[in-house]
Amino acid sequence: MTRYQGKRVVITGGTVGMGLAIAERLVAGGAEVVLTGRDEQRLAEAGRLLGPGAHVLRSDAGSLADIAALAACVRDRFGAVDALFVNAGVSVLEPFGEVTEATYDWIFNVNAKGAFFTVQRLAPLVADGGSIVFTTAVTNLGGFPTMSVYSGSKAAAGAFAKVFASELLPRGIRVNAVSPGFIRTPSMGVTDAPAEVVAAFEAEGAALTPMGRVGDAGEVAEAALFLAFEATFTTGVELGVDGGLGRNIVNPELAGH
Repeated sequence: MTRYQGKRVVITGGTVGMGLAIAERLVAGGAEVVLTGRDEQRLAEAGRLLGPGAHVLRSDAGSLADIAALAACVRDRFGAVDALFVNAGVSVLEPFGEVTEATYDWIFNVNAKGAFFTVQRLAPLVADGGSIVFTTAVTNLGGFPTMSVYSGSKAAAGAFAKVFASELLPRGIRVNAVSPGFIRTPSMGVTDAPAEVVAAFEAEGAALTPMGRVGDAGEVAEAALFLAFEATFTTGVELGVDGGLGRNIVNPELAGH
């Protein structure tokens, strides 16, 4: 399969879940990928799984120093890239009254500040006519209890994507976002959550989603890859991959239809 033959791609948060699913499809299609993560074990596992087409780099998406090092690595290895997936993210389920400054800063540093400066540092390396795809979240559309900080950080990322789409138009770089709902991953999107919390969150997601199930990481990956390489007349959009959940948030009168 040579669908992505010769493509050079960067994926932040690419060692697990949706990011890894994107990387698997790219490498299988002939692309060469730089992917990042924080966990050494997961980095090693991703490297073994993906093989020589993948270059893994330990990088904290919330660290400006690590982002600068990532840009230098990509410049040295690729020179330029065809696509950048800004996928790294963290979350904690907490009622807003229990949120601490440390938790708030951590989530915003990775999901918003990190996303912003990743694009700032790497956009000069994206080839003219290339693309950038953010991972946001269906929480942008409504008020989910215990997800106040996460929702705010992902809404910021979505806003950044729209502005970057405007600013990068002169270079023909398209900037879009994929907005997942409840997606089955090892953590269900809740950082370092115990197994029982993950299981409960998955069950809740299936109950809330109009299609009656949670999504698969591969379904998000296919949507993200569509935005990156096939949606050539699309920029500044946020594509929901949420089993209809976003529709019901925006139009609650449609729930159940």
